[in-house]
Amino acid sequence: MINRLRCMLIKEFLQMLRDPRMRAIIFVAPVVQMMVIAFALTTDVTRIRTGLVDLDGTPASHEMVAAFTGSGHFNLVEQAFSSSSIKRMLDQGSVRVVIHLPAGFESDLRAGRTASLQLIVDGTDSNTAAIVSGYATAVVEAFNQTELSGSASVPGVQIESRAWFNPNLESRYYFVPGLIAVMLMVVSLILTSIAIVREKEIGTMEQVMVTPIRRLEFILGKTIPYLITGYITMTLMFAAAMLIFGVRIEGSWLLLYVLAGVYLTGNLGIALSVSAGAATQQQALLTAFFIVLPGVLLSGFMFPIRNMPQPVQILTVLNPMRWFLEILHGIALKGAGIRTLWPAVAALTALALSFTALAVIRFRKTLG
Repeated sequence: MINRLRCMLIKEFLQMLRDPRMRAIIFVAPVVQMMVIAFALTTDVTRIRTGLVDLDGTPASHEMVAAFTGSGHFNLVEQAFSSSSIKRMLDQGSVRVVIHLPAGFESDLRAGRTASLQLIVDGTDSNTAAIVSGYATAVVEAFNQTELSGSASVPGVQIESRAWFNPNLESRYYFVPGLIAVMLMVVSLILTSIAIVREKEIGTMEQVMVTPIRRLEFILGKTIPYLITGYITMTLMFAAAMLIFGVRIEGSWLLLYVLAGVYLTGNLGIALSVSAGAATQQQALLTAFFIVLPGVLLSGFMFPIRNMPQPVQILTVLNPMRWFLEILHGIALKGAGIRTLWPAVAALTALALSFTALAVIRFRKTLG
């Protein structure tokens, strides 16, 4: 029995490790991913993109702004001079929070009255919004202690926080659409990754070889069925999200479905590229798994991309899920249109075309 077991183990190890690509998947990929993802995994919220609307323009308001920027959490990236600009900045996503200082801020403060400061936070990510509000409260409290010498008789600055797009900071409005994007990536990559290599293993690739079908036609024939099933799955998930969790789509359904098709096409291109280069279904599935994990973690769904190191941020540009999440939250929560989302749409479209072209190039009508 021991001898038979020893022979079986030797056979399995030889079969597992004889392919250099399989050895790289088993030993190299996990180490590389661990190193990259370890830099990206952080719950700290730093370098918060901040907009400013200072209608007072006095030394006191400038000191208040300096207290925010000097805290190390808030990074002032845009300044406007009218309250109407607040909606534009938040809609475009150029800032995560806007500091609004009304006229009369300094006069109220010097006269011993309560000076109001409004903080408008992008509430699409409720967790980040709550952390940002906490940082702002700490900054204002420190400002009051410094400027008013801790005097309890003087009201000082009072902060009024408001969450834009998600007033009650309910996390389901952020996480449920994000989970739909995650599941679409998992399903499209895992199922499609075995599409071509299955033909090799069961021997039907020989039949394909003797037909006049071209590479592009073969890839489309493999892609379209999974694209249709992806749409059906997405529709079912959105129906459940609306009926069970009360998630609403504020923007255009047509735009959402068109761009979801672009997202699915990009994922299917990746999966077919993997399948075309794999020798076995096991190898294809393992490769797809090692793409899905960093794809989810480096998408901005769980950890803000702005908090990641710069090299990792550059790496996320190649991740279709990053751009689709931006599009999905923009349409679902903000009601944004193509004019606002065009940078993400352009990036997602370029990736979809590139990955589909890569799948066509990698496929060869051979048994190799």
